[in-house]
Amino acid sequence: MSHRMLPTVVVLMVAVALAACGADQDAPPAAAPAPTVSGPPADPAPPNAATAPTGAASPAAPGEAATGSAVPPSSPRPAPTGADRTTERRPPSPPPVELPPRQAGEPTGREVVAAFRSAGLKAANVRDRSVDCGPDGLGLGCSELVVTDNVAVYVFPDESSAGDLAERWSGAAYRSGTVVLNYLEAPTPPADRPRYEKVLDKLR
Repeated sequence: MSHRMLPTVVVLMVAVALAACGADQDAPPAAAPAPTVSGPPADPAPPNAATAPTGAASPAAPGEAATGSAVPPSSPRPAPTGADRTTERRPPSPPPVELPPRQAGEPTGREVVAAFRSAGLKAANVRDRSVDCGPDGLGLGCSELVVTDNVAVYVFPDESSAGDLAERWSGAAYRSGTVVLNYLEAPTPPADRPRYEKVLDKLR
Protein backbone atom coordinates (compact mmCIF):
# COMPACT_ATOMS: atom_id res chain seq x y z
CA MET A 1 0.00 0.00 0.00
CA SER A 2 1.36 3.43 -0.97
CA HIS A 3 1.52 6.43 1.19
CA ARG A 4 -1.05 8.15 -1.00
CA MET A 5 -3.79 5.64 -0.08
CA LEU A 6 -3.32 5.85 3.75
CA PRO A 7 -5.38 8.98 4.30
CA THR A 8 -8.23 7.54 2.28
CA VAL A 9 -8.24 4.26 4.24
CA VAL A 10 -8.21 6.13 7.56
CA VAL A 11 -11.17 8.27 6.50
CA LEU A 12 -13.16 5.20 5.51
CA MET A 13 -12.46 3.43 8.82
CA VAL A 14 -13.58 6.50 10.80
CA ALA A 15 -16.80 6.72 8.77
CA VAL A 16 -17.60 3.05 9.35
CA ALA A 17 -16.98 3.42 13.08
CA LEU A 18 -19.27 6.45 13.31
CA ALA A 19 -21.98 4.67 11.36
CA ALA A 20 -21.80 1.70 13.74
CA CYS A 21 -22.14 3.94 16.78
CA GLY A 22 -25.21 5.68 15.31
CA ALA A 23 -26.90 2.38 14.58
CA ASP A 24 -26.43 1.21 18.20
CA GLN A 25 -28.04 4.39 19.58
CA ASP A 26 -31.17 4.14 17.36
CA ALA A 27 -31.90 0.44 18.19
CA PRO A 28 -34.48 -0.11 21.05
CA PRO A 29 -33.10 -1.53 24.29
CA ALA A 30 -33.58 -5.21 24.80
CA ALA A 31 -36.35 -6.16 27.24
CA ALA A 32 -35.21 -7.49 30.55
CA PRO A 33 -36.03 -11.15 31.12
CA ALA A 34 -39.06 -11.82 33.42
CA PRO A 35 -38.10 -13.02 36.86
CA THR A 36 -38.81 -16.64 37.60
CA VAL A 37 -41.19 -17.18 40.63
CA SER A 38 -40.62 -20.33 42.58
CA GLY A 39 -43.37 -22.13 44.59
CA PRO A 40 -46.79 -23.78 43.91
CA PRO A 41 -49.13 -22.02 41.50
CA ALA A 42 -52.02 -19.98 42.95
CA ASP A 43 -55.39 -21.71 43.20
CA PRO A 44 -57.78 -20.65 40.49
CA ALA A 45 -61.09 -19.07 41.47
CA PRO A 46 -63.99 -21.59 41.86
CA PRO A 47 -66.06 -21.83 38.69
CA ASN A 48 -69.38 -21.15 40.46
CA ALA A 49 -68.19 -18.24 42.59
CA ALA A 50 -69.73 -14.95 41.57
CA THR A 51 -67.25 -12.21 40.92
CA ALA A 52 -68.01 -9.44 43.37
CA PRO A 53 -67.66 -5.96 42.02
CA THR A 54 -64.78 -3.89 43.28
CA GLY A 55 -65.70 -1.98 46.42
CA ALA A 56 -68.97 -3.97 47.12
CA ALA A 57 -69.74 -4.42 50.79
CA SER A 58 -69.99 -7.91 52.19
CA PRO A 59 -73.46 -9.04 53.46
CA ALA A 60 -74.19 -7.91 56.98
CA ALA A 61 -73.95 -10.58 59.65
CA PRO A 62 -76.87 -11.16 62.09
CA GLY A 63 -76.99 -8.44 64.69
CA GLU A 64 -75.31 -5.88 62.38
CA ALA A 65 -76.91 -2.98 60.55
CA ALA A 66 -76.39 -2.23 56.85
CA THR A 67 -73.53 0.12 57.73
CA GLY A 68 -71.66 -2.77 59.36
CA SER A 69 -72.05 -1.55 62.96
CA ALA A 70 -73.23 -4.13 65.50
CA VAL A 71 -76.81 -3.71 66.79
CA PRO A 72 -77.17 -4.68 70.47
CA PRO A 73 -79.97 -7.22 71.13
CA SER A 74 -83.11 -5.78 72.62
CA SER A 75 -83.32 -6.29 76.36
CA PRO A 76 -86.48 -7.96 77.78
CA ARG A 77 -89.08 -5.68 79.28
CA PRO A 78 -89.26 -5.76 83.06
CA ALA A 79 -92.21 -7.51 84.60
CA PRO A 80 -95.02 -5.13 85.55
CA THR A 81 -95.12 -4.16 89.16
CA GLY A 82 -98.21 -4.17 91.32
CA ALA A 83 -98.92 -0.55 90.41
CA ASP A 84 -98.75 -1.30 86.67
CA ARG A 85 -100.99 -4.32 86.75
CA THR A 86 -104.62 -3.75 85.93
CA THR A 87 -107.16 -4.99 88.41
CA GLU A 88 -108.80 -8.16 87.17
CA ARG A 89 -112.56 -7.80 87.09
CA ARG A 90 -114.47 -10.89 87.99
CA PRO A 91 -118.04 -11.36 86.86
CA PRO A 92 -120.49 -10.58 89.61
CA SER A 93 -121.73 -13.62 91.50
CA PRO A 94 -125.37 -14.50 90.90
CA PRO A 95 -127.74 -13.15 93.51
CA PRO A 96 -128.92 -15.61 96.14
CA VAL A 97 -132.10 -17.47 95.38
CA GLU A 98 -135.08 -15.87 97.08
CA LEU A 99 -137.46 -18.56 98.28
CA PRO A 100 -141.15 -17.83 98.81
CA PRO A 101 -141.88 -17.04 102.44
CA ARG A 102 -143.49 -19.61 104.71
CA GLN A 103 -147.09 -18.95 105.65
CA ALA A 104 -147.51 -17.38 109.06
CA GLY A 105 -148.56 -19.81 111.81
CA GLU A 106 -147.34 -22.89 109.91
CA PRO A 107 -144.54 -25.03 111.43
CA THR A 108 -141.03 -24.93 110.02
CA GLY A 109 -139.26 -27.99 108.72
CA ARG A 110 -137.00 -28.24 111.77
CA GLU A 111 -139.95 -27.89 114.11
CA VAL A 112 -141.59 -30.89 112.43
CA VAL A 113 -138.39 -32.95 112.76
CA ALA A 114 -138.07 -31.95 116.43
CA ALA A 115 -141.66 -33.12 117.02
CA PHE A 116 -140.84 -36.50 115.45
CA ARG A 117 -137.90 -36.97 117.77
CA SER A 118 -139.95 -35.93 120.81
CA ALA A 119 -142.49 -38.63 119.90
CA GLY A 120 -139.74 -41.26 119.75
CA LEU A 121 -139.71 -41.48 115.95
CA LYS A 122 -136.50 -41.85 113.96
CA ALA A 123 -135.22 -38.67 112.29
CA ALA A 124 -131.45 -39.01 112.06
CA ASN A 125 -128.90 -37.00 110.06
CA VAL A 126 -130.87 -33.78 109.62
CA ARG A 127 -129.89 -31.78 106.48
CA ASP A 128 -131.24 -28.45 105.24
CA ARG A 129 -131.69 -28.65 101.47
CA SER A 130 -133.88 -25.60 100.97
CA VAL A 131 -131.68 -24.56 98.03
CA ASP A 132 -133.38 -27.31 96.02
CA CYS A 133 -136.64 -25.39 96.29
CA GLY A 134 -135.31 -22.62 94.02
CA PRO A 135 -134.85 -22.55 90.23
CA ASP A 136 -131.21 -23.79 90.47
CA GLY A 137 -132.34 -26.94 92.26
CA LEU A 138 -135.45 -29.01 91.75
CA GLY A 139 -137.51 -25.86 91.25
CA LEU A 140 -140.37 -27.14 93.39
CA GLY A 141 -141.31 -23.72 94.70
CA CYS A 142 -141.17 -24.74 98.33
CA SER A 143 -140.15 -22.45 101.19
CA GLU A 144 -138.12 -25.02 103.15
CA LEU A 145 -136.80 -28.53 102.69
CA VAL A 146 -135.39 -30.52 105.62
CA VAL A 147 -134.27 -34.09 104.92
CA THR A 148 -133.49 -36.91 107.37
CA ASP A 149 -132.51 -40.54 106.86
CA ASN A 150 -136.13 -41.53 107.58
CA VAL A 151 -138.41 -38.87 106.06
CA ALA A 152 -138.22 -35.61 104.08
CA VAL A 153 -140.22 -32.56 105.19
CA TYR A 154 -141.35 -29.96 102.59
CA VAL A 155 -142.87 -26.66 103.68
CA PHE A 156 -144.75 -24.67 100.99
CA PRO A 157 -145.92 -21.05 100.97
CA ASP A 158 -149.55 -22.09 100.54
CA GLU A 159 -151.78 -25.16 100.68
CA SER A 160 -152.41 -25.13 96.93
CA SER A 161 -148.74 -25.64 96.10
CA ALA A 162 -148.45 -28.29 98.79
CA GLY A 163 -151.48 -30.15 97.40
CA ASP A 164 -150.03 -30.19 93.86
CA LEU A 165 -146.81 -31.85 95.02
CA ALA A 166 -148.66 -34.31 97.26
CA GLU A 167 -150.74 -35.45 94.26
CA ARG A 168 -147.60 -35.81 92.12
CA TRP A 169 -146.07 -38.07 94.77
CA SER A 170 -149.32 -39.96 95.33
CA GLY A 171 -148.75 -43.08 97.41
CA ALA A 172 -145.40 -41.85 98.72
CA ALA A 173 -146.38 -38.56 100.41
CA TYR A 174 -148.71 -37.11 103.02
CA ARG A 175 -149.92 -33.50 103.25
CA SER A 176 -151.17 -31.60 106.29
CA GLY A 177 -151.81 -27.91 105.58
CA THR A 178 -148.66 -26.48 103.91
CA VAL A 179 -146.38 -29.34 105.02
CA VAL A 180 -145.77 -32.42 102.91
CA LEU A 181 -143.98 -35.56 104.12
CA ASN A 182 -142.12 -37.37 101.36
CA TYR A 183 -141.11 -41.02 101.79
CA LEU A 184 -139.31 -41.37 98.44
CA GLU A 185 -135.86 -39.97 99.31
CA ALA A 186 -135.85 -41.58 102.79
CA PRO A 187 -137.98 -44.72 102.60
CA THR A 188 -140.03 -45.03 105.76
CA PRO A 189 -141.55 -48.42 106.54
CA PRO A 190 -145.28 -48.30 105.68
CA ALA A 191 -146.16 -49.41 109.23
CA ASP A 192 -144.40 -46.33 110.69
CA ARG A 193 -145.83 -43.73 108.30
CA PRO A 194 -149.13 -43.21 110.19
CA ARG A 195 -147.17 -42.33 113.33
CA TYR A 196 -145.26 -39.54 111.53
CA GLU A 197 -148.48 -38.25 110.00
CA LYS A 198 -150.25 -38.20 113.40
CA VAL A 199 -147.46 -36.11 114.94
CA LEU A 200 -147.65 -33.66 111.99
CA ASP A 201 -151.41 -33.24 112.38
CA LYS A 202 -151.00 -32.28 116.06
CA LEU A 203 -148.67 -29.40 115.13
CA ARG A 204 -151.42 -27.51 113.30
